[in-house]
Amino acid sequence: MPPIAQPPGLIQRCRDLLQTRHYARRTVKTYEQWLRRFLRFHRMRHPRDMGSAEVNAYLTHLAVQEQVSASTQNQALAALLFLYGDLLEQELEIEGVVRARTRQRVPVVLSEAEVRAVRERLDGEAALVVGLLYGSGLRLMEALRLRVKDLDLQRMEITVRDGKGGKDRLTVLPQSLVLPLQGHLLRVRSLHQSDLAAGWGQVLMPYALVRKYPNANREWACQWVFPQQNRWRDKESGAQGRHHLDPSLIQKAVKRAVTEAGVTKQASCHTFRHSFATHLLERGQDIRTIQELLGHKDVSTTMIYTHVLNRGPLGVRSPADLV
Repeated sequence: MPPIAQPPGLIQRCRDLLQTRHYARRTVKTYEQWLRRFLRFHRMRHPRDMGSAEVNAYLTHLAVQEQVSASTQNQALAALLFLYGDLLEQELEIEGVVRARTRQRVPVVLSEAEVRAVRERLDGEAALVVGLLYGSGLRLMEALRLRVKDLDLQRMEITVRDGKGGKDRLTVLPQSLVLPLQGHLLRVRSLHQSDLAAGWGQVLMPYALVRKYPNANREWACQWVFPQQNRWRDKESGAQGRHHLDPSLIQKAVKRAVTEAGVTKQASCHTFRHSFATHLLERGQDIRTIQELLGHKDVSTTMIYTHVLNRGPLGVRSPADLV
């Protein structure tokens, strides 16, 4: 008699529900981490035996003892609201929670000279990725998850698929990156053909597309623009292929280049996206267009870049410069 299959545990059920509703992989992983931390905080009591009081206590602990930021506390709250509201179907009353202080921060922006200085100290794939962050306003993971079919070198467009909030959008492809990208894609295609000849060449496909189009994961158009050097093998399915570059490789390269360029600002990969929007505003581009290029749902999010209007020849001048 075959063994009776055990029902999935709480964390697995939560993960399955998140995936069923097409949450991003990083969101699934983040929610799972918050669930584990919440359970450990309450000594592994089952969430059904707890409720609003325990959730409030944990959120207060994050703000008071761990002194997390407001965004981190809100992230934990979102994970717990999903656990209780969607998985356990139990209402929560979020009252009396000590909120982490919300700070309105002006984004770090590099000058055009600083952008050039940093980019000059990058090479290879890191230089191409950063070129897309600054030249197209992409987020780091949006750049790394680009597939060959997402680049339109004729129309000078990039299609960002399943971006933040699950939205697709179009953005500009810099003319200066066309030739470097063409050379890069030739090398990637040669690598892909070698993988196919060796029995590899598969790439992960979103949702159930691999069942609907069984050969799509081997097609050139679906391959990553920035594949990893090492190939992977899926433990469950046995599928073989390459994943896209790990974001830490680009982050480390940018940090090193910023230091070598002598830039003292706290610049990161995301700083190039901020600089993209800011420099467009400085050159007179309308804010609605920038909103569309960045993929912001609300123009108020894009309005944070209007702080640059206080600079430049058309900006506010200090009275000390007028006397």
